[in-house]
Amino acid sequence: MKIEKKTRSRFIMVKCDDCENEQVVFDHASTSVKCNVCGRTLVVPKGGKAEIKSRIINVFE
Repeated sequence: MKIEKKTRSRFIMVKCDDCENEQVVFDHASTSVKCNVCGRTLVVPKGGKAEIKSRIINVFE
């Protein structure tokens, strides 16, 4: 019997608060993620699940 493990990490779509650019990021990011358009910090690593500094639009399962 094969046991299937579910991961707790996901990719999420966030919207930048400054320029409204939509970008896909990893919710367990190990480095800071900046907006590709304006450079605002969207995700800050926290030693596990990252701190999301913008609006979450969609979560990809």
